[in-house]
Amino acid sequence: MNRFPGFTLDGKVAVITGASSGIGAGIAQAMSDAGARVVVTGRDEERLRVCSDSLGEHHIVIADLEDDDAPRRIVAETIDAFGALNVLVHSAGVFWPSPFAEAPLEEFDQQFRVNVRAPYAVTQAALPHLQPYGAVVFVSSIAGYVGFPNSTAYCGTKGAVELMTKSLALELAPVGVRVNAIAPGNVRTPMNASFFESEKYERAMIERTPFGRVGVVEDIAPVAVFLASDAARYIHGESILVDGGWAAQ
Repeated sequence: MNRFPGFTLDGKVAVITGASSGIGAGIAQAMSDAGARVVVTGRDEERLRVCSDSLGEHHIVIADLEDDDAPRRIVAETIDAFGALNVLVHSAGVFWPSPFAEAPLEEFDQQFRVNVRAPYAVTQAALPHLQPYGAVVFVSSIAGYVGFPNSTAYCGTKGAVELMTKSLALELAPVGVRVNAIAPGNVRTPMNASFFESEKYERAMIERTPFGRVGVVEDIAPVAVFLASDAARYIHGESILVDGGWAAQ
């Protein structure tokens, strides 16, 4: 008998926000492949259904995380569908780069509402069902480790996510809930596709990445599976950089 805990998610129910594209969609697929029943949430029903076609047992919740009722409804529909909630992945996010001198406060407010307030509220709503032995995974960013010009608000949100991860881990570890984060580097997703249309931008990103290429969703999703699995049972309050060595410089 193998005495080491496994990497599968058999029997677990996982909720993934921002699952209609990019990293969120990749994590939903990876967790489904690992045996989880998944609940995918997002604002765009058509995109969610397209991304869900290849999933195993799953449930779709159409929700705008800026709505105050969204966290309660996501949790309620998950429990109604599957009777449990074991894993919560916060992948939804917005990124609006602007020069600081010109950036409107409305953009600052919305980035904090989606990137910080929403995961805080959804975790709060899910907590009674996550106890004991549940797992929360935040999707942070290298922007929570290093600064980027024209991205002060976004960097602020990811810095907040990094410390929220640590603080929640301290508070929830005693009740058996693990809280960790993944900090991706530059990854090709629909959110940043317009930037990579510039050959100059792509070349600059590759040159600044020690591993010599831009990341893809498949680099990120397996780390989320690991953090949600029993193999990570003794990992609390950590943020795993998946950035090709960017932040090591």
